[in-house]
Amino acid sequence: MRLIAPMRQIPPQSRQALYNVNATRGIEQTAQACLPAHTLMQRAGLAVAQLAMAIAPHARRIWIACGAGNNGGDGLEAAMHLQHWGKAPVVTWLGSPDTCPGDAAESYRRALASGVNFAQEPPLCPDFCIDALLGIGSHARPPQGQLAHWIHQINACTGSVLAIDVPTGLNADTGVLTEPSVKATDTLSLLTLKPGLFTASGRDAVGNLWLHELGGHLTSASSHPASEPTAWLAGAPMPRTRQHASHKGSYGDVAVIGGATGMTGAALLAASAALRAGAGRVFVGLLGHSGLEVDTNHPELMLRSIDSLDFTAMTVVCGCGGGEYIHEELPRIISTAAHVVIDADAINSIAKERQLQHLLKARANGHASTVLTPHPLEAARLLGTTAQLVQQDRMAAAHRLAQAFCCTVVLKGSGTVIAAPDQTPVINPTGNASLATAGTGDVLAGMVGAALASHVPAFEAACESVYRHGLAADRWPRHLPMTASHLTQFVLR
Repeated sequence: MRLIAPMRQIPPQSRQALYNVNATRGIEQTAQACLPAHTLMQRAGLAVAQLAMAIAPHARRIWIACGAGNNGGDGLEAAMHLQHWGKAPVVTWLGSPDTCPGDAAESYRRALASGVNFAQEPPLCPDFCIDALLGIGSHARPPQGQLAHWIHQINACTGSVLAIDVPTGLNADTGVLTEPSVKATDTLSLLTLKPGLFTASGRDAVGNLWLHELGGHLTSASSHPASEPTAWLAGAPMPRTRQHASHKGSYGDVAVIGGATGMTGAALLAASAALRAGAGRVFVGLLGHSGLEVDTNHPELMLRSIDSLDFTAMTVVCGCGGGEYIHEELPRIISTAAHVVIDADAINSIAKERQLQHLLKARANGHASTVLTPHPLEAARLLGTTAQLVQQDRMAAAHRLAQAFCCTVVLKGSGTVIAAPDQTPVINPTGNASLATAGTGDVLAGMVGAALASHVPAFEAACESVYRHGLAADRWPRHLPMTASHLTQFVLR
């Protein structure tokens, strides 16, 4: 059988539409209504088998672990093709032809007729495994019994592990993992890309990510409401070109307010990042009693008393190393700044005081730009919940914050989520664990501030800054430890 659309690996630089489970099932149903019975599962199985041969062409002991649902049916179809191609896979199946879905029952009959070897237990020391256990049927309840046992055996495989649709145990919508869960070296997403593949624990679980649309979008994209993406995977932003006939005033003023005693470095990191990201001028208003008059590493930074700064024509980045001192500055900043980026201690202050929350919401009435950049714990404080609950559904948490405060929200973490009222959320694909070090959030805040000062709309400014911030980390030499101050050297406009 020839497939309608090619299989492709998903590069981090490309913008991609993401669909949650409900939207994916809607697309699937629409496609099935336009195609002969059993077509989608046949296409899925063939795609899995083809990718398996590409990943492990010399594998000798192939184990396909099949669940009782349609994900297992995809695995049964793949087994039939691999059997035809002389690979003799061993299939363990949790289903029954009498109780499984109709498509899966048909695939079982096809696999049986092809001579596929069904066994109660996997082969000894398999050198290639296919996870066809749950797919998008994974949910919050931890796998138990035989299912859990097979997951442990898959993870003990010395060769590659190919997961069908999503690794078993990974929530396709949220990226939350149950334990035990499959850790795949490769994942073939079918019909659509799912948000959970890119945020929370998704990136750690999927390995190399592939997509085959199975021809589903050709029949559904224009005819089914579910074809509207649930979210977008951010693509590489276009380079910002500068006109020759421009000057520093063309790219705006950024004022960084923070750096209380003992935390001066946080404000200077944000300010230096704003410089590197293209701000025309950067002012620094240090809190507390700092005697610093010049940053010799960045003499371009203009240190000023906070009272001397007029925020009405500035982009203010506030909270980086702000401590408790930032609280008294927030009413003026929130009420008067043309654009504002609120980070760290400024977020914590707002979470504690309703009056500041009201002022923040009121900014939207004057069409002033606001970007919040919380990590999960800071987001939890704003929402009156816990970091654990925020992480259980990162997109929902970011959406709640954006709606509550009428602003753009950058929920940091693996697969940073950018949300804003009346905008489809964006998940960022760049960045890595090297960003888990002090000061990298200050760098991001400064970058967002520079983009806002250059008249980039808030949502776009947040998306492109988060992407470039992660890309700078991805470009960092792997043999060198990364610090936030050095990260700014890799920041591009």
